[in-house]
Amino acid sequence: MNKDNTARGSFGSQLGVVLASAGSAVGLGNIWRLPTEVGKGGGAAFILIYLCFIFFLAMPVMVSEFVIGRSSHSNAIGAYQKLAPGKPWVLTGIMGVLGGFLVLSYYSVVAGWTLHYTTQSVLGHLHVQGDTDFTQAFNTFVSAPLQPIAYLAAFLLLTHLVVARGIQHGIERYSKLMMPMLLAIIVILVGFSLTMPGASEGIRFLLKPDLSEVTTDTILGAMGQAFFSLSVGIGCLVTYSSYFSQETRLVKSATNVCIIDTAVAILSGFIIFPTVFSVGIAPDAGPGLVFITLPNVFAMMFGEIPLVGYIFALLFYVLLLLAALTSSISMHEICTAFISEHFRKSRHTAAAIVTAICLLLGSFCSLSFGPWQEIKVFGLGIFDLFDVAVTKFLMPLGGLLMTLFVGHYLDKRFVEQQLTNDGHIPVRFMRPLLLLIRWVVPAGIVIIFLNELIPLIIK
Repeated sequence: MNKDNTARGSFGSQLGVVLASAGSAVGLGNIWRLPTEVGKGGGAAFILIYLCFIFFLAMPVMVSEFVIGRSSHSNAIGAYQKLAPGKPWVLTGIMGVLGGFLVLSYYSVVAGWTLHYTTQSVLGHLHVQGDTDFTQAFNTFVSAPLQPIAYLAAFLLLTHLVVARGIQHGIERYSKLMMPMLLAIIVILVGFSLTMPGASEGIRFLLKPDLSEVTTDTILGAMGQAFFSLSVGIGCLVTYSSYFSQETRLVKSATNVCIIDTAVAILSGFIIFPTVFSVGIAPDAGPGLVFITLPNVFAMMFGEIPLVGYIFALLFYVLLLLAALTSSISMHEICTAFISEHFRKSRHTAAAIVTAICLLLGSFCSLSFGPWQEIKVFGLGIFDLFDVAVTKFLMPLGGLLMTLFVGHYLDKRFVEQQLTNDGHIPVRFMRPLLLLIRWVVPAGIVIIFLNELIPLIIK
């Protein structure tokens, strides 16, 4: 193993590699964004298109990140400084670190809301029947000046405590704990959901493709969801793979991560759609699904069995919280690794700096739902500005540049050595994989980018 990598820390096992990388990919978007997109895109038809894009678009980007990270054993910026010294490719790494700060800041706001709803579910406020107006309750909470920031700070502190402990004792240890918990909770909730009256309608919606609902927007939406679902293009997996050993199988690891991430997303559909169909709610309820629609469901679905409703609500929000935490850890690590290595700070100091900066930026994002909602930049509130900057610009550009870097700048033989671990393991479909990285994926990302950019320009 590279001595420099030993000093930096490394994952201790292949299981740690897969679970940590899968944790980076699995986030809030898997549990509510994909079901929302499926609801708008006609159900099973959207899922079939999405699966194609996961393995033919997003996975090659992930493999590219693994090649960059493992071969350099450095942070998201240092990787390009090592592999392309003096070249402008380093801008790709700078975009990744900047994106890490922005994502962690606004993502932690939503994760703070999740922590609040987890607390409310523990107290039993989300399953009792009555005249609770969950829309008003949610709007009142997010627009308050202090309470959301308190939950934001608490969530960032949880993230900080894991990252500050390092790779094996922090990220790997807690990934091995949280990911099995997350998967177990999903299985339990699927079992609950499938036993509800009328659940068969939701299952049919998920499994029976309606090709008449497929439009250009459906295809582009599925492509974008696949790309963003795996958190590729922003440097998370460059950073994580910099802690991989030389024995780690990059293609196999990427395949396993894609399978876990996709399984979580689809199983989440089996939680949400049978549930919402059973109480007659539209499957395309949108982002309000988690914080407004589902609390209404919890209040309605088990009126005669309150204990079951209590358990369902509690497990669901614990699931969301675990998913949020596994993703936020990876975003934090992008920034922590850079500050620690570039400015020669201890991990604890670097993690504290990142947490403080994101708490400040996250507070600005939180206040944009309340006292600062009139503050606009390019017509966007602070939270929306951060979101648009990352998801519509930094991530697609980052993914495009990474595949061009691996597919066209790095020596082809060098890339093949990384993928085969210096010839020690065979990689099936090597030529098709390199073809995807060199040509197909960049073209797909350009299509996504233009699809997102053109409406903004027209506005």
